[in-house]
Amino acid sequence: MPFPNIDPIALSIGPLAIRWYALAYLAGIGFAFFYGRLLIKQKPLWHQSTPPMTATQLTDFVFWAIIGVILGGRLAYVLFYSLLVGGDYYLNNPLSILAVWEGGMSFHGGLFGVALAAVFFARYLKQSPLSALDLMAAIAPIGLLLGRIANFINGELYGRVTTMPWGVVFPEGGPDPRHPSQLYEGLLEGLLCFIILRIATHNAMALRKPGLVAGLFAIIYALSRILVEFVREPDAHIGLLPYGLTMGMVLSIPVGLIGVALVINAARTKKGGRAI
Repeated sequence: MPFPNIDPIALSIGPLAIRWYALAYLAGIGFAFFYGRLLIKQKPLWHQSTPPMTATQLTDFVFWAIIGVILGGRLAYVLFYSLLVGGDYYLNNPLSILAVWEGGMSFHGGLFGVALAAVFFARYLKQSPLSALDLMAAIAPIGLLLGRIANFINGELYGRVTTMPWGVVFPEGGPDPRHPSQLYEGLLEGLLCFIILRIATHNAMALRKPGLVAGLFAIIYALSRILVEFVREPDAHIGLLPYGLTMGMVLSIPVGLIGVALVINAARTKKGGRAI
């Protein structure tokens, strides 16, 4: 099917152009903030009825989360998608590392950056770092869904050539139809992940076991990303790695293993026990 005629620019006001991509991220942050406040107020859901931060403190944390996402995402891109695959651009142009507006971000790095920010913020508040990670995990999936929809609107990060009837001819992807892998990721990492975590937090009371929701999120994300990588077009400057792996797969494996470790640790937390 042809690529839908969607203008990447949602609104223009004089020289100012507001893109759907920016609106998607703003909406994702807004939803995460709103949903996070709702979760914090439902104290019986939490371990020892103690949320990792107050609604006001969550407002303060948003700034640190954004910094963590930007720094982690950019530095991981430079390391894994350039330096470790033989690229020397950033070695020759170190100031370009700071030029985030030129593009080049790694989701895995952004995930690590915001997780690190949550841990330090919880330590500062003398709260459970694992519960802080649970909060971040619970509010993240819808942002992922909106971000992947924005990727689709931009016609970027598309999939490999396919003969499936829902294949899309992307403007920058050549004449052949390709998997709309952005939408696959949005449905798996975003919508499905949110539904599973919502059931875990409100039906299985998973927030009472610090680290369990974060572990489930990491496992779901890693499995979803690895699965979609089989039909997603590899990065042009990297291609396929040995054994048919992609960089996305390689970076998702440790995320999944960390998730398994968090789930195992949470399963050992006794009711009313001390959170790590």
